[in-house]
Amino acid sequence: MKFTKTLIAASLAFVSADTFAAAFQLAEQNVSGLGRAYAGEASVADDASVVARNPALMTLFKEKQLSVAAMAVIPDVSLEGTGTNNGIPASALNDDSIAPSAIIPAGYFTMPVNDKVSVGFGAFSNFGLATEFNDDYVAGQIAGETEIVTVNMNASVAYKVSEQFSFGIGLNYIYADATIVRKVGVNTQIPFSTNVVDLEGDDTGYGLNVGLMYQLDENSRFGFNYRTETDITFEGTFSSPAQSIPVLPGSVEITLPAIAEFSGSHQLDEKLGVHYSVLWTGWSSFDSLEAQVTAPTGDKFIAFEKTEDFSDAMRYSVGADYQYSENLMLRAGFAFDESPVSQQHLSISIPDTDRFWFSFGGNYAIDQNSNVDLGVSVLRGKTQNFTETDDSGSAWSFESKGHAVLIGAQYNYTF
Repeated sequence: MKFTKTLIAASLAFVSADTFAAAFQLAEQNVSGLGRAYAGEASVADDASVVARNPALMTLFKEKQLSVAAMAVIPDVSLEGTGTNNGIPASALNDDSIAPSAIIPAGYFTMPVNDKVSVGFGAFSNFGLATEFNDDYVAGQIAGETEIVTVNMNASVAYKVSEQFSFGIGLNYIYADATIVRKVGVNTQIPFSTNVVDLEGDDTGYGLNVGLMYQLDENSRFGFNYRTETDITFEGTFSSPAQSIPVLPGSVEITLPAIAEFSGSHQLDEKLGVHYSVLWTGWSSFDSLEAQVTAPTGDKFIAFEKTEDFSDAMRYSVGADYQYSENLMLRAGFAFDESPVSQQHLSISIPDTDRFWFSFGGNYAIDQNSNVDLGVSVLRGKTQNFTETDDSGSAWSFESKGHAVLIGAQYNYTF
């Protein structure tokens, strides 16, 4: 339950909430899709990473496929204080770096069993979050450290019903780890850096994903993928030195939301293809963060609670690829990613906003069996103004800005 147990998981998925898809959802399961802003992910069969977004597409591969990817995340998430109600200067809230940079890897393998059945395996992440403030940050009760790490191990099988139609199903084993730390802050005689909340725990869960693929003709394909909710109970430890609470058993229950995606891909001529996706995430399942702690007497009490009240959110993307030469394909894309967080529940621990994606990339064939993908996305978030109140009644007002650059590379091998 301590941090040492999360090192492997953290190496696979350690990300900022304001860097990727809305809230703490991740769109980044591959680099081949990064270059077109992940448009057409449920209908494009670029490589073995189809395991993550639509396993039905595995039936399009006639040979074994291996894909390994890594994405560098360079966030620019900043806060500017705009007001307080306790005499503290608003400038004390300024922080120009609350989100760490990260490397996110992923790996996939697919194999045709016969002319009807294909199997695949993937290791990737759909959800993750990390924000971190200095120990002496004045609004410590709403800042501190917030981290959610997930690793998804997905085994899938696909069946070709006909030349036009295939379906696939995947079993997902999900490891999740969470850390929530809050400080005393300025409103007390206790040192700023004293912990008010220190909660750490992990859990595993299972989920399913189902994919469909329909080949309208040789130039047009449609795909659909649905991923179920996963209930996670972070069983770990809780302590609060500021309240003289020792280390006690604690837990936090959350539901990772369901995801559904519809995509279309159309080859307009021998060089140009266009792709699009509509993705829905059932964020209404995430309504609060609440830590339940068991006292030495056996009694249970709520030690930490924060209303999130997320709403379901949509993501829209469109992209294209162009076969520039025999060995080189170019890609570009645009996406709008809707935030599930309402204005009254904006938080500096999950500083979310609507964002726009501007993406480009390409694929280069090294030889007949191997190729590489490169991709870059620039994310621009809206400026947000909001006020957050802590347990002492102090109101802290902010202007937040969240942008990022994503850079990825992927190697694909057919054998």
